[in-house]
Amino acid sequence: MRPTAIRSDQRIFGQVLAADCAYASRMTSRDMQQQYQARMQRVLGHIDAHLDGDLDVETLATVASFSPCHFQRQFTATFGMSVGRYVQLQRLRRASYELVFRSESVMDVALNHGYRTPEAFARAFRRTLGQSPSGFREAPDWPEWHATFGPLNERERPPMTDYALLLRIIDMPDLTVASLEHRGDPHTIGETVRRFIAWRRANRLPPSRSRTFNVFHTPIDLDPAEYRMELCASITQSIAPNDEGIVERTIPGGRVAVIRHVGPDSVMADAFHWLYSTWLPGSGEVPRDFPPFLERLSFFPEVPQREAEWQAFLPLADRQCQVLTETG
Repeated sequence: MRPTAIRSDQRIFGQVLAADCAYASRMTSRDMQQQYQARMQRVLGHIDAHLDGDLDVETLATVASFSPCHFQRQFTATFGMSVGRYVQLQRLRRASYELVFRSESVMDVALNHGYRTPEAFARAFRRTLGQSPSGFREAPDWPEWHATFGPLNERERPPMTDYALLLRIIDMPDLTVASLEHRGDPHTIGETVRRFIAWRRANRLPPSRSRTFNVFHTPIDLDPAEYRMELCASITQSIAPNDEGIVERTIPGGRVAVIRHVGPDSVMADAFHWLYSTWLPGSGEVPRDFPPFLERLSFFPEVPQREAEWQAFLPLADRQCQVLTETG
């Protein structure tokens, strides 16, 4: 290459580098933190989408645009666990759901989650949950499951959301639903969910044809023995007598504050907390005498936990009732 061409290339490179440096100098510390978080969230999304494939450190470092020699330290510093452990827990969590709530064979579940043999899957499953895959399918130890996978919810939590931008107040009609009540420790709700799913399948009420709701009668952070909530599915016909405890109920219509969002259940809990602690006191609104409830629009494991879509509802009194309350 001629000297003039080399000097030209050097000038171009210098101009690009200067532009990059100028851009970086204009970024605030907050901007850089948000960019860093976005890169790490991109890694989590890639892991979610490729649980059945190879997730080596070099590939994940490339997704994050980080050097492989530093990426593992950066991941551990950000999420509090190694990337290898995070991948393993994500695979086993989704696999455990499929064992309990789906009908695939143990071999198919193993292969679908990146394990080359059922034996390797069984060893990892037993080390993590203390049960074999077939034993978990038969009688899941849900408290141990929550203790093992609960920390993932915090790692998956996205950056803070401005819920005020997502809030709407709407009028909704009465909804007739089939309901199965859960009472007691929320960590054992998996068995109630399994019974409810089995009843929905037997009655041809999949989520694609029947809306799914959760009604929260008590906060989850009270005495676990007092916890009470309902699993509900919208229906258009009467419920036949059954042994599962499924009954017909109505979610009463009226004014509701609603937030539509995506994220794991920990983010859903944040949305309800914001409604009660921040929005309601300054809104001039009065809650209606019906508990908060949630509509689940997409479900894990069909979508990753962090991409599950839902609507959080806070029932509100009508305007006339509010006036009577204020003057009475």
